[in-house]
Amino acid sequence: MEEQRLRRTMMFVPGNNPAMVKDAYIYKCDSIMFDLEDSVSFQEKDAARCLVFCALKAVDYGDKELVVRINDPRTEIGQNDIKAMIKAGIQVIRLPKTDSSDDVHFCEEIIEKEEKINKKAIGTTKMMAAIESAQGVLNAPHIALSSKRLIGIALGAEDYCADMRTQRSAEGTELFFARNMILHAARAAGIAAIDTVYSDVNNEEGLLRETKLIKQLGFDGKSVINPRQIEPIMSVFSPSDEEIAKALSIMDAIKEAHKKGSGVISLHGKMIDRPVVLRAQRTLRLAKTENRWLGEIENVD
Repeated sequence: MEEQRLRRTMMFVPGNNPAMVKDAYIYKCDSIMFDLEDSVSFQEKDAARCLVFCALKAVDYGDKELVVRINDPRTEIGQNDIKAMIKAGIQVIRLPKTDSSDDVHFCEEIIEKEEKINKKAIGTTKMMAAIESAQGVLNAPHIALSSKRLIGIALGAEDYCADMRTQRSAEGTELFFARNMILHAARAAGIAAIDTVYSDVNNEEGLLRETKLIKQLGFDGKSVINPRQIEPIMSVFSPSDEEIAKALSIMDAIKEAHKKGSGVISLHGKMIDRPVVLRAQRTLRLAKTENRWLGEIENVD
């Protein structure tokens, strides 16, 4: 299960934008996603691939998770993307427009072949699957379980809405079923669930509203198309001081009960069970990432 790494914000970086590719590490996102697909015109595909390849070899992106969105792997362009990115040492390949587990298996076969050619350990390169159609949504449970390489699945709302013959609304009613299918599939498989981008970069109020919704549903994070969106999203996923204090109290109560040899653990008259412990541990992981708490997170069975 891939639950240790935080993926609250996954920022798209156009592969044909030298300045953004070079400086992407300065932004406080959890993951950087270099885009070789939709944001790059057909005439610039080769140049963008070369630019991202060189950047991955030369730039220190620190502890950011490095993801690349490739073109359709059933095309020569997509296969060239995979070859170059694995040679460059990319951590995660994001497969676009995933409709079935067959799409994952097809891409995985190419990845494995290139890992062997480049003398990399089999399984080193992870995968994400972007679900962007009605077929993909209905197949989400199978997609999520299709490969041990998958670290997450993500919703691509624009193509999904086009496939459903509708448009995105401020309320997001048209995405409710897709979001829940993808989220349940991810949780059943033990992988991350990433929500779609919020396309109106000037509407921070709308971004905050949508981010609060997807956090309440249970998503791990959200894709980002503009650096200005990172801080508002992070603020929603950031635990409050009260939540941190409560999490610490829960962990202290567990330690105290273990010292006394008691199998019954309670805090302020309320029982502490495994789901409560898991939420407390996640809160402290978030706090530790933000340097708001410097203690150690213990695994408590």
